[in-house]
Amino acid sequence: MAAAGAVRFGVRVKPKARTERVGGAWADGALVVEVQAAAVDGRANAAVLAALADAFDVGRSAVTIVTGARSRTKLVAVEGDAAAIAGRLAELLAG
Repeated sequence: MAAAGAVRFGVRVKPKARTERVGGAWADGALVVEVQAAAVDGRANAAVLAALADAFDVGRSAVTIVTGARSRTKLVAVEGDAAAIAGRLAELLAG
């Protein structure tokens, strides 16, 4: 049986990117998320949540911003199989 829970990790957002991409590590070890949406009226946050849900193969409601809603540096939580999420996070951080 899979261990359910939430995995929290840091994210560095690059709004107004040419393409949407999740992968790579920022200097502080945060996962890099590039989104095409501008950081206006929460559009970039919505795009980040959607991109992370897709990258971790979970529903959109399983991803939340814990802190940093108005910052490029965020703490997010992804709910689901903790081991699978941690493994996927390691893959994405590797680039």
